[in-house]
Parts: sequence; structure tokens; C-alpha cells
Amino acid sequence: MPFSSVSVAVHDAKHEVAPWIERLARAGFVAKALLYMTVGVMAAMAGLGLGGKAATDQHGAMLSLLHKPLGRGLLAAIAIGLTGYAVWRIIEAFADPEGHGRSAKGLAHRVRSFITGGIHLGLALSAAKLALYQHDDHNSSREAQEWTARALSKPGGKLIVGLAAAAFVGYGLYQLFKAIKSKLNKRLALESLGHTTRKIVVGVSRFGIAARGIVFGMIGVMLARAAYDGNAKEAGGVSKSMRELFGFGTQPFVAIAVGLMAYGVYQLINARYRRIRVD
Repeated sequence: MPFSSVSVAVHDAKHEVAPWIERLARAGFVAKALLYMTVGVMAAMAGLGLGGKAATDQHGAMLSLLHKPLGRGLLAAIAIGLTGYAVWRIIEAFADPEGHGRSAKGLAHRVRSFITGGIHLGLALSAAKLALYQHDDHNSSREAQEWTARALSKPGGKLIVGLAAAAFVGYGLYQLFKAIKSKLNKRLALESLGHTTRKIVVGVSRFGIAARGIVFGMIGVMLARAAYDGNAKEAGGVSKSMRELFGFGTQPFVAIAVGLMAYGVYQLINARYRRIRVD
């Protein structure tokens, strides 16, 4: 569909999103939930000595699901869901259905939506390759190290990597701030829930958001070390971040792993209650 026709799907007057876009977005939240819950379960099992894998990421979760009954069909569904989520984020960046506007804050949000859409398109492609019996050697930590090595080889490379580190640390801190402030009612239509249920939903969501913030903040710390030492091998993605966090001890690590499961639950809550149509 030509992008100019998005205006047919997104109405400026009320910022309403067309039903097909809403369905894609909600399917994407479900796909994200499954991946994060799988990562969390695997990490928690490893931390408790019950098997599993302490250092894994979304792609590692896909590989785990691949070997389960109906795994390829599940991966195909995840690929479709992640594609839908990516489409929603990219449309959100350009058509601005939530009305963020053109202020510095609004533009920053829309740029982040576009980048998020691109990342999830990549994850969708990985899921589709695995579902179609194609080898996929995606490794977030190796890719992070390759990107860091290229950046460090350029003039001002340490500064570039340092700025990337600051961005990840800043995002992690923002997630922690978001968890503490808990402004979830603006995005989640929880009015139909009872007071106690709403408190539980918000509490689980806050816990999950905080855990994810810690994981991304650690990615920033690793990038900062890479910039300081001039050593790309210090960098890494989610899987290496989990490995680093494992070094803080079993109890903190298991708490973060359970938090990632909670973040998966938060994604399911988004799938059901997210205000995708904004009046």
C-alpha cells in the first residue's frame, strides 16, 4: 500500500487507527510477550540450576521454540505478529496517530518508533527464516561487537561509541523512571478492571519494565567500557548483558529473569488493553 494512502487508515481528526492496523499491533504484542517470557523462563531456570540458558535473547528464544512441538508453526505466527508490530510502529512514526506532534519530545518519540519498527522487522525476518527451514546465524552480541569495531576504527570512534553507550544507559534509566512513575493509565484502558486487579496489573507491568530497563542499561555499560578501553569485544547485546548480570549473583539474576517474564505479561496486557485508537 502506498504510504500516502495511510491517511485512509489513520484519520487526523480523531487520530483513529484503522482496525487492520490495530489487529496487527495487538498480534505483535502477543508475539513479543511469547519471546520475552521464553527468555525469562530460560534464564530463571538457569539461575535456579534447573537447566535453561542464562545468556539468551529474543533470537535464542526463537531457537528454543523451534525444537518444541509445532515450533515452526509457532515461529511463523511470531513472524507475522512481529511484522504487524513493526508496521504499526513505522506508521506511528510517520502518521502520528497518538498525536505526539512535532515538538522535540514528539519527534524523538516518533524516531524511536521508527527504529523500533526496523528492529522488529529484523526479528520477524529471523523468525520467518527459522520457520522456513533456513539457517539464521543472527547473534546480537557479535553484531554489536562488529558495529562497535567499525565505529572505533573511524575518527572520533570512541566518542561515537560513548554516545551510543549514553543512549542505552539513558533508555535503561528512562525505563526505570517509567516503572517508578507508572503512567500506564495513559496507554492502557484499564477502566473496566476492578481496583485490586488494576493494582496487580500495574504492579506486574512496572516490575517487567524495570527489569528490561536494567538489561538495556547493562548494554550501555558494556558499550561504555568498549569506548573507554577501545576494545570492541567489551560490547554486546541482550545475551551478553544477561551474562554480565548473572555475575551479580543468583538471587538478583533470577529476579531480573522473573522480571522479563513479567515484561512478557505486560506485553499481553498491551495486546488486550493498549489504547491503539486514540480519540
